Amino acid sequence: MKRKQFTEEQIIGILKEAEAGAVVTELCRKHGMSSATYYAWKGKYGGLEVSDAKRLRALEDENGKLKRLLADAMLDNAGLKDLLSKKW
Repeated sequence: MKRKQFTEEQIIGILKEAEAGAVVTELCRKHGMSSATYYAWKGKYGGLEVSDAKRLRALEDENGKLKRLLADAMLDNAGLKDLLSKKW
């Protein structure tokens, strides 16, 4: 089955439609998604505006980069400790 990718703008638009009073099952049928997907989106993007969602995405990307940098630094540190302990 083909998986659709929705942008944050589209997701927030769908959630706004539901807040305006549309029935969730009909929204899901209209946009070709499951109700579980809708509720997962509601948990993640509920109450956000488009600008907030973009900012959230940027923060998640930055957090991932910082985690990778920390992991690299810890790996280098562990390697240096092993190297120094073997010399003594």
